[in-house]
Amino acid sequence: MTTFNNLEWTRASKVYEITDERIQITTEPNTDLWQRTYYGFQNDNAPVLQMSTSEDYFSFTVKTNFDTKRRFDQCGVVIYLNSDNWLKASIEYENDDFQRLGSVVTNAGYSDWASFDIDSNIKSMWYRLSRRESDYCIEYSEDGLNFKQMRIAHLHEGQGEIKFGVYACSPEDSSFEATFTEMNVGPCQWKAHV
Repeated sequence: MTTFNNLEWTRASKVYEITDERIQITTEPNTDLWQRTYYGFQNDNAPVLQMSTSEDYFSFTVKTNFDTKRRFDQCGVVIYLNSDNWLKASIEYENDDFQRLGSVVTNAGYSDWASFDIDSNIKSMWYRLSRRESDYCIEYSEDGLNFKQMRIAHLHEGQGEIKFGVYACSPEDSSFEATFTEMNVGPCQWKAHV
C-alpha cells in the first residue's frame, strides 16, 4: 500500500483506524451522500477521507472489504469537492439476494445513480478511479487485475486541485465495518481516445 501522509477527513467517523496497511471505518446510522434527485432529500453527512492533488492525469486503486447487512450500506471511492459537486462508486446492499454495484455523479446539486445488480455474497471489490483533466473513469474488478468500466463522467468543478479517496456510510439504521487496503496512486491507466 502506498503510504499517504496527506489524508484528511471531510467528516470523520467516530470509530476508525488508519495504519500503513489499511483504513477501517465503522459506519454510523443515517449517514449518506445524495442530493435532491427523485427522492427529494439532501444527505451530506457520510465520512469521507481524502487526499489532494493538482495532477491532471492519474489513477487511484483501492480494494474494499465489507460486511454490509442493511439496505443501502455502502463503501467505495469518492471525489468530494463540496456538497453540490462530487462522485462516488460503491456496492450498495439491497437484500439477501442481490446488491447494486453503481456510481453517483453530482453536479450543481443534483445526483444521478447508475447501477447494476450483483450477488449479495460478494464482500470485496476493487475500484480504479482515473482522471483526465475534468473527466473521470470509474472501473471495478473482483481480482485487482482485470478491470471493467463502470462509467465515464464529467465534473463541472473537477478541474485544478481536487480531493479524492474513500468513504463509507449507512443511510438507514445500520452500522458495519468497511476496510480499505492496497491503495495506490500511479500513472493514468485510462488511455486517451484515438
